Amino acid sequence: MAPNPFADLGVLKNLVSELSRQGIETPFPIQVDTLPDTLAGKDVLGRGKTGSGKTLAFSIPMVSRLSAGNPNGRRGAMPVGLVLAPTRELATQIAGTMQPLAEVMGLRVTTIFGGVPQARQVKAIREGVEIIVATPGRLEDLMQQGILKLNTIQITVIDEADHMADLGFLPGVTRILTATPKTGQRMMFSATLDNGVNKLVDRFLSNQVMHSVDEANSPVTQMTHHVFEAASPEAKNELIKALASGTGRRILFMRTKHHAKKLAKTLTNAGIPAVDLHGALSQNARDRNLAAFSAGSVSVLVATDVAARGVHVDDVSLVIHVDPPAEHKAYLHRSGRTARAGASGDVITLCLPTQRKDLADLLRKAKISVTPKKVTAASPEVVALIGEVAAYVKPVPVVKQQQGGGKSNGRNAQRKRTQREQGSTSNSSSRNSNSRPSGKTGSATGERTARPVGAGQRSRQRSR
Repeated sequence: MAPNPFADLGVLKNLVSELSRQGIETPFPIQVDTLPDTLAGKDVLGRGKTGSGKTLAFSIPMVSRLSAGNPNGRRGAMPVGLVLAPTRELATQIAGTMQPLAEVMGLRVTTIFGGVPQARQVKAIREGVEIIVATPGRLEDLMQQGILKLNTIQITVIDEADHMADLGFLPGVTRILTATPKTGQRMMFSATLDNGVNKLVDRFLSNQVMHSVDEANSPVTQMTHHVFEAASPEAKNELIKALASGTGRRILFMRTKHHAKKLAKTLTNAGIPAVDLHGALSQNARDRNLAAFSAGSVSVLVATDVAARGVHVDDVSLVIHVDPPAEHKAYLHRSGRTARAGASGDVITLCLPTQRKDLADLLRKAKISVTPKKVTAASPEVVALIGEVAAYVKPVPVVKQQQGGGKSNGRNAQRKRTQREQGSTSNSSSRNSNSRPSGKTGSATGERTARPVGAGQRSRQRSR
């Protein structure tokens, strides 16, 4: 049997086998560079572009070293490994990558983040877990409640430290790192060292080894950039619909939550199933929509910048900046959702004539050289990027809901809706007799949020 490159780097046999089972046979440059040092227990500062393989670069040594310190597979009551991530989505995806590696070595992994009730997270901690993947806010909450202590942490990883800084999380990260033992191993991965990241490095990393695979903020070489200019907003809408109609996975980025939600519904109504991802969604809705996109049941994700860093899905063939971002860093991170793990991908930025100058400035700062082209939905350049057009999918009819809320048809859900409707009828009757017509009751407010598709569709049809 030919030698395995991961084995040559010192990765444990069980982990090599698991990686091979997943089809991962060849390490990426950042893994080749960092693994000898991280497996030896050294503090490491890693700099690499998005999609460069950083998650495995720290997951492998964390699982390997923690399992080596626990040769009998004895599970402890307190965590020994900690990964800090800036977003819930990223925390979830890191845990998803780490989980199968940890399982083969007898280690448990759990996620801790806000936006969901803490009860399940508390239960996992109390039952015992070796590795925690967390966002800073919820982790600090549990620490302050006395539910979790970090005095047993042996290895700490800070992922996307530059994004932590952008979100204002560094004070919390500092407090968390201070609560971990000074003697523990620490790894930090960041695209840049500005905005206070360098202070974290100076304070918490000891005699660190730095590995820089790519220049900070460098665009991915397998990524092809395009700028398409539409003559009018109407022409741009047709262009969006055409570019979204292909069979491959594609992510469409918008500036606002409202427009992301609206576009996802517009595409779905046009026979192109799409899901949205933005900060206004509950965590369950985020997870559900992202799972549908990852699994391929829908091929279009319409997102705000919440997905620019936190979404790691393979085989995204097209990233479309429907709304150009506000600054060049966001452009690079959005674009980094394609051309991942050595694959190629295309990035399209749509603009109107009035946006030419601002977009040119943004691309110059991002060090992207591309000549804008005036196109329509039928232009050859556009048709080539669409590729094979996906079959039309008839939109699911929207059932009129008197109370908004969930769409479950289970008996329990139906019983609850009936109870709510009865209560609402009683309450609204008393209100209606005093002040306002029945169409303006609280129940009607629920209707508007529950069924925007039908009404919105009619409105959009008239506008076109």
